[in-house]
Amino acid sequence: MARYHGVDIQKVGSGNTGATNILRTLGAGPALVVAVFDVLKGGIAVWLARLVGIEGYLLGGVALAAVLGHNYSVFLRFTGGKGVATSFGTLLFLDPLLALLTFPVGVATMGLTRFVSAGSMIGALTAAVVAIALGRPMWEILTVVLLAALVFWTHRENIKRLQAGNERRLGDKAKISDAVTR
Repeated sequence: MARYHGVDIQKVGSGNTGATNILRTLGAGPALVVAVFDVLKGGIAVWLARLVGIEGYLLGGVALAAVLGHNYSVFLRFTGGKGVATSFGTLLFLDPLLALLTFPVGVATMGLTRFVSAGSMIGALTAAVVAIALGRPMWEILTVVLLAALVFWTHRENIKRLQAGNERRLGDKAKISDAVTR
């Protein structure tokens, strides 16, 4: 999406390829497209695995592999996004009820604080807590806990900025002048 607009997304804003950096760089339309494709990336991996009969711990492994592949893409020299939308996509296809129960918590946190990072982490943590509270199978709880841990890991710099009081808020724009590729 960024290349289509003549921008090297890895040279602007956070340098991440995910929807939040696209939002800050290119606006809401391109960010929505990226978010949808990132959700589908995780969801389709789980859907295809189920289609061929993979279930349980192996299905959890497929979900984790999809997110790890997004976060550390071999095509981007082991960089990528932070895995939030892709994790949500895997969750949506693993356990739609769990995804739909936890999604509003993350969105509300983003809306109230204007910190996308806070909403992402609270949403991921909520998914783990709700999976346990609903008594989901151990393989699913483990998968969701590991996905949440990955979200926190990829947000470690955001956590430092939140603690220091200089985290970017929803609506903050990134400068793209140095990243134009045309």
